[in-house]
Amino acid sequence: MVKFVDTVKIFVESGKGGRGCSSMRHEKYVEFGGPNGGDGGRGGDVYIQGASRITSLQDLRLHPHQKGKNGMPGLGDQKNGRAGESKIIEVPLGTIVYDEETSEIYCEVLEEKSYLLLKGGKGGLGNMHFKSSVKQAPRYAQPGLPGQSLTIRLELKIMADVGLVGFPNAGKSTFISAVSNARPKIADYPFTTLVPNLGVVALDNYQSFVIADIPGIIENAHQGMGLGDQFLKHIQRTSVLAFLIDCSGFEEENPVDVFRTLLNELALYSGDLLEKRRVVLLSKIDSIRSDLDLNKLFDDFKAINEEAYAISSVARSGLKKVLFRLHDIVHNSP
Repeated sequence: MVKFVDTVKIFVESGKGGRGCSSMRHEKYVEFGGPNGGDGGRGGDVYIQGASRITSLQDLRLHPHQKGKNGMPGLGDQKNGRAGESKIIEVPLGTIVYDEETSEIYCEVLEEKSYLLLKGGKGGLGNMHFKSSVKQAPRYAQPGLPGQSLTIRLELKIMADVGLVGFPNAGKSTFISAVSNARPKIADYPFTTLVPNLGVVALDNYQSFVIADIPGIIENAHQGMGLGDQFLKHIQRTSVLAFLIDCSGFEEENPVDVFRTLLNELALYSGDLLEKRRVVLLSKIDSIRSDLDLNKLFDDFKAINEEAYAISSVARSGLKKVLFRLHDIVHNSP
């Protein structure tokens, strides 16, 4: 199993250019053969390549030095050296590439395409370029130019349409396994989910969206409590936030207060998160006592202008309506 790693620092270096060749023609019956040294090959470039099949930066943590190949030296008979092979660094979609020293952003990898990071060194010229009327037999050839080097920081922010937000054991993992192809670990103890889980939700009309289960949010998570703010960054790229709130014991703990606590944690991490579209999913309704009035909960959320739905992931109650609503919001959001 690939370990989930979302931040890594690596050293990258492009290849050095090959040296030019200093050579003279030595052929029978050819008088005054002259210089014929070829040019050195260009050093290999370094590219960042987005790859949807990769979900973690673990491989780069294991291999923190990435380098393009050096160019080959030139040869006699005007033969140029072969260019060095470029280094292509594959990263998951959603990766941001920073200069480690200045924190400047080089690129955000949002598509499966290549981004040039460093150019390889230029190959040196062979001595055939330095022949002149006053210097018929130059012995000089250029050395290749060195490559460029850089220390970069890669930070992954997963790309999903909907981000699930909720306290531990609110039922996020059960929900995402019930509505998508994701199969997270499910248990009855807190912090079962230690990494974000992504799932694709396929609807009846052949449309789909991607949903992410964000683990570890508890009160004071922005200050490092629980799993801290380690995974809060992963909801920054989502279009919609779905707040999953356990309402099975709502006579003891008001779900509106739970919602406000979660909302406050997001605001303390980044105020921009409050600008996202959101819905409230009141989970575990199959566990509510029959004598309790669920309509009061809807009235409480309506009073604070929040859109709320009652669901049970275990009984698969209310899921279809919620999924189509989430799909509509996703595809009508900027």
